[in-house]
Amino acid sequence: MIAIVDYDAGNIRSVQNAFVYAGAPCLVTSSAEEILAADGVVLPGVGAFGDCYENLKRKGLDRVIRFCIEKDMPFLGICLGFQMLFDYSEESGRDGETVQGMGIFRGAVRQFPADMGLKVPQIGWNSLELNKDCALFEGLPENPYVYFVHSYYVDAKDRSLVAARSCYGIGFDAAIARGKTFAVQFHPEKSGDVGLMIIKNFIRVVYGV
Repeated sequence: MIAIVDYDAGNIRSVQNAFVYAGAPCLVTSSAEEILAADGVVLPGVGAFGDCYENLKRKGLDRVIRFCIEKDMPFLGICLGFQMLFDYSEESGRDGETVQGMGIFRGAVRQFPADMGLKVPQIGWNSLELNKDCALFEGLPENPYVYFVHSYYVDAKDRSLVAARSCYGIGFDAAIARGKTFAVQFHPEKSGDVGLMIIKNFIRVVYGV
């Protein structure tokens, strides 16, 4: 069973539907016991960084996520579930302050510059530059197109983590991979055949098939 972490963020049901369509048994849950007993864990998320991270902490799920990653359980973070793994975000801060993240990986979540001449948020399809061999991207075409919805982007300090980058006015880190931990800025569940292949690749990591 794959656990999809429920912390009152948006887009969870569409992620669940995508995994079911890909043939994986999954459970939407906020239970620490169910998450820790799962074969793999998915942390989705749409919304404001500060509010969503507070929900995660209020449910005690930040500690659960940290434990899963430390134990190298198969893990997939999506969009905000990618961003919250890092040290802090410029989103939701007041008077120039930043908002703390889980700090599992070193790096920041930064706002796209207002003067880059493009509409923010980035909403729509964009290509990936795949930086290293990664089980999540096996079988994908060169520079695959995926679907983004975001105003903020990850700037990872450890460049060896970065599995894919993209460009929207500026270059940004679009995916990371370490062991069985993967996280992506884009939405696989909205990315057509490419997204379905990514989800199936994660399922293969979970079940070893």
